[in-house]
Amino acid sequence: MKPAEKQYKFINSETGYVIHYHTLNCDRSEDKVKEELDNVKAQVAIKNNIFVGTVYWEVMKDGE
Repeated sequence: MKPAEKQYKFINSETGYVIHYHTLNCDRSEDKVKEELDNVKAQVAIKNNIFVGTVYWEVMKDGE
């Protein structure tokens, strides 16, 4: 059986637009998940040439 996955969206807080989507397996510890999400957040900020403090992530709900 495939481990469950969670989908996250990264949002630019200045515009309110979703700028990236990311999926992670749920078989990781909470600390490892946060660490990876922080790394992705930094990469998204660099790629979009925006301050890392303006990017935040949320867990996507079913139906989004």
